[in-house]
Amino acid sequence: MIDSDQETIIMNEDIFNTSLRKFLKQVGITSQREIEKAVRDAVEAGRLKGHEKLKAKMVLTIGGINLRHEVDDEIELG
Repeated sequence: MIDSDQETIIMNEDIFNTSLRKFLKQVGITSQREIEKAVRDAVEAGRLKGHEKLKAKMVLTIGGINLRHEVDDEIELG
């Protein structure tokens, strides 16, 4: 949206917030499914015993703003 008095572009916070939440929900749901599947497959194949702690890293990048955000943590299996 453009504010004609100041000639500046104003971001629509509601649209941005809704879009961001939708993206993060999709990331969370699909990532959880992929991790669960990979862990189950590894347990079934004998590569994991089911009590390990796995190092995990998530890297988020967003073009246009040069954002790169990393989260490092562990996922405990049991």
